[in-house]
Amino acid sequence: MRKRGKRKQRRRVLRVVLPTVILILALGAVMIWKVFVVRDVEVEGNEIYSAQQIESWVLDDEYSWNSLYVVLKNKFQKQEEIPFVDSMEISLKSPSKIRIRVIEKGVLGYVYIPSLGKNAYFDKDGFVVELSNEVIDGTIKITGLSVDHAVLYEKLGMEDSGILRTLLSLTQLVKKYERIPETIYVQGDTVLLSYGNIQVDVGSGSSLNEKIMRMDQILPQLEGQTGTLHLDTWSESSTDIYFKMNELTEIPADVQTVPAEE
Repeated sequence: MRKRGKRKQRRRVLRVVLPTVILILALGAVMIWKVFVVRDVEVEGNEIYSAQQIESWVLDDEYSWNSLYVVLKNKFQKQEEIPFVDSMEISLKSPSKIRIRVIEKGVLGYVYIPSLGKNAYFDKDGFVVELSNEVIDGTIKITGLSVDHAVLYEKLGMEDSGILRTLLSLTQLVKKYERIPETIYVQGDTVLLSYGNIQVDVGSGSSLNEKIMRMDQILPQLEGQTGTLHLDTWSESSTDIYFKMNELTEIPADVQTVPAEE
């Protein structure tokens, strides 16, 4: 009798609890279906790619309309490798708003590698972070170097390590002063910066900070002119700087690349 009573009691509990559980699950499913709908995407940390490009890479399948699905998918599924992007952090700001934080590789410049037919992009320490046949806006083209090979995530191979140190310092300085040249041309132990019809001869790698600081002050005064600004003559003991009108060095076009897709 006791066993029969316990069975009846369990059946009564199940008749009450089971519909409640089903109702809760149904309400949860409806909430996920109706509430967690992507209506807004916030992208930050991106410089190389546009927000639209980043968004299209993240919302890349038929279920990506659901914000909860997008976050869980990118948390548990390995992200597709994207050139120049180290990683992406995806989170919910609200049920209808996704936040994508892009962590890009710290690219300073690139040099063309003839043996690979690609550009080797390097970071502030001289390590190759990407090999690509594309040209990314905002990165500095470096020409005149003799680099036969490059290996991803290894230091850029150059016989003259002094030139590499000069280039690393120089690329960081021109970015600091927001004076990014079209090209940096290495000619022996001399470095030339190209800004359209204005070229800047910084000479060797000595006193680069002082030279670029003075270049930043002088360049606005040379707008509309053609010639070479000689900072190669500047030193702590000799502060001579002069501008030679109509003097331009022909820079070899040894980088054969295609622009990155918009």
